[in-house]
Amino acid sequence: MAIFDGHNDLLLNLWLHHRQDPVTAFFSGIENGHLDYPRMQQGGFSGGLFALFVPPQAYIARMAPQYASEPWEPVDILWQQLTILKQLIAHSAGRARLCLSAADIERCRQDKVLAMVAHIEGAGGFDGEGDDLQAFYTAGVRSIGPFWNIANRFGTGVNGAFPGSPDSGPGLTAEGIALIRQANALNMVIDVSHMNEKAFWDTARHSSSPLIATHSNAHALCPQPRNLTDRQLLAIRDSGGVVGVNFGNAFLRADGKRDSDTPLSTIVRHIDYLINIMGDDHVALGSDFDGITLPDDLHDVSGLPRLISALRDSGYDQFVLNKLLWGNWQKVLQNVWQQ
Repeated sequence: MAIFDGHNDLLLNLWLHHRQDPVTAFFSGIENGHLDYPRMQQGGFSGGLFALFVPPQAYIARMAPQYASEPWEPVDILWQQLTILKQLIAHSAGRARLCLSAADIERCRQDKVLAMVAHIEGAGGFDGEGDDLQAFYTAGVRSIGPFWNIANRFGTGVNGAFPGSPDSGPGLTAEGIALIRQANALNMVIDVSHMNEKAFWDTARHSSSPLIATHSNAHALCPQPRNLTDRQLLAIRDSGGVVGVNFGNAFLRADGKRDSDTPLSTIVRHIDYLINIMGDDHVALGSDFDGITLPDDLHDVSGLPRLISALRDSGYDQFVLNKLLWGNWQKVLQNVWQQ
């Protein structure tokens, strides 16, 4: 069964740990992390949004100290990760393609080829005039989350301790509103997953596009500031948008812990809750693979069939599973990209 996923950090993992030869690492198998091509094949992972993400300098120093002394230039790092994505595709022997449209994604599904959509997670290094966004669009990026957890010139990302409210700071700046409008004009996905509540509502007011949260969960079940309130979920539904369910323990558990003894039923419970609020046309998967700690029962991407089995055992039929695993992303991306 083909699975399309709303968010992963594979490119960050390759940039941090396998920069010298990302192609061999990805296609032969990666010892650390959740994603590589062989395990994707095992798990039925057939495509997704692949994040270009600039980690904090302290994170680089901790995870890849050999690069700690390099200049920390956010836009350059994004370009380096996009280069890695294109290297994977160029050396894939036809096993992967860069997708610029919903039609591209559907052709990948039919041809059993990995569908790769380039997504920016955090635009903190971008200029305020729109040149950087245009340049990345021209290079093949079709999705952007303006924020990660920290403030930038466009507004303030959601931040705060557990338990906490997503109402954690001011909303979009004037440059942030301009960025939203430029993304609309380019028919780019705008990801609200790392927006605080004020920025979310500013985006809802100023964007003409469906609201999309690529990797977020229900705040009512896990009061992480990054999770979405019922009111936000209803706004996403009413816009024709989608929420991709995050597999990270800290975004799933009622106690907010990162402990990996989280049963798969906890993911199912979030899916149940979101569908109850939004309907089954507006819920999908947004794993956050390579960016979080996972339940032991999932372990990595090869464990996705176990999640599908848990959903079946919970009463989900094939019609709804097709929506959750592929169809809802396909439909909303087509609506945003208008092709």
